[in-house]
Amino acid sequence: MIDKMYSMLGLGKKAGYLALGETGVIQSIKRDKSHLIILASDATDNTKDRIIPLCIKHKVPYYIIGEKEQLGYSVGKSLSSIISVTDLKFSDVILKIIESI
Repeated sequence: MIDKMYSMLGLGKKAGYLALGETGVIQSIKRDKSHLIILASDATDNTKDRIIPLCIKHKVPYYIIGEKEQLGYSVGKSLSSIISVTDLKFSDVILKIIESI
């Protein structure tokens, strides 16, 4: 089922529904454009320490799932430790997949 999530993230990237990288994700959260955050389990503690409190403050759901290499590959990068889903309907689809894992 996690493969389905990776496939959907690839589609989301092509559709422009994702923000990637720490800077892009932080901006999307602060601008209230983020509906879901996916953090890699092997993301650095600094990244987690910056992102998780922001998610809590702005009431954005976040999940720690997958690894940087897998997340990056799914969106056409070598590594990606954090992804923000910026489309509400698309975030609902990804949430359903995550909750079924």
